[in-house]
Amino acid sequence: MTRIAVIEDDLPTSNQLAGWIRSARSGIVIDQWFTRDEAESALAREHYDAVVLDIELGRERHAGVALINAINKRAQGTPVLVVSAMPAAIYRSIMKALDAWDYLQKTTFEEADFIETFLDILRTTQRAAPAAAQAATAAGDALVLDPLWQRTPTWRGERINLPLTAQRILATLHQRSGEVVSYDELFEVVKSGRNRDNVRKHVSTIREALREVDPGFEGIENVPMRGFRWVGQAPPRT
Repeated sequence: MTRIAVIEDDLPTSNQLAGWIRSARSGIVIDQWFTRDEAESALAREHYDAVVLDIELGRERHAGVALINAINKRAQGTPVLVVSAMPAAIYRSIMKALDAWDYLQKTTFEEADFIETFLDILRTTQRAAPAAAQAATAAGDALVLDPLWQRTPTWRGERINLPLTAQRILATLHQRSGEVVSYDELFEVVKSGRNRDNVRKHVSTIREALREVDPGFEGIENVPMRGFRWVGQAPPRT
């Protein structure tokens, strides 16, 4: 069952967001939290399929930033939708840098905008799960990806620390092992900055993370003007 956390200190706004989520899809369990402390406890205790949060909670102006960092530290790949009164022109890029899924500025969007964004989160994460499941069960494969994004990916038994977007790209490349995955196809799993430079930066992040545990890693091939290909890597020679 899909479980969502709504972290918002204003009760009417929290209830409104929860109501919109319920109207978007039936059968969703929603936990509403109103302070940073109770939200942090819940995030450590529960697995959420997505989190909707405000940046400012009570008198703590950037509580939401701390919560996003806590979510990222757990490396479960939980998508975060930020809904805040802070100006989008300033804070959208900051939230994207923290790998939040999207940023909606209060009073500037309608119910339909929220529902469309929320459903996009669910569709994309659910679409990624079969790819990760296939990767996770590949016999003898050095790369293991959790189909539910609840565990950090591993390479040859070692943890790889990657943000959610990089995990989605890695899962896509790995699922299509041996095939060229085009930039256009990778744009489908990159929620912001849908351009080639941004995709290349994410791939660079993946390579660096893999080389931290395997300095000789050369398993992602750049195909000029087209995209990237997962070629894996032969076991080390003895």
